[in-house]
Amino acid sequence: MILANFTEKGVGAIKDTGKRAKAFRDLAKQMGATVKDVFWTFGHYDVVITLEAAKDESVASLMMKVGSLGNMTSQTLRAFTEKEIDAITSPI
Repeated sequence: MILANFTEKGVGAIKDTGKRAKAFRDLAKQMGATVKDVFWTFGHYDVVITLEAAKDESVASLMMKVGSLGNMTSQTLRAFTEKEIDAITSPI
């Protein structure tokens, strides 16, 4: 999961946010991740993104590249599905 906020630059070009989301999906695919959902929110975060990738490093690289564009800041959360958490906790 990605929790993101627009920077001043991102807000200044807010009318392009849909286009940037499409470009993000395309870039993510090129970098080995699949964007599941993009939600524009109000409250503490401006955007919430769910995505999947085989490697955490792919997501880290993707978000560094996106961050360097200057339109948003983000936090990345590694989330586990119910099936994954069952496998993680089964030896406990």
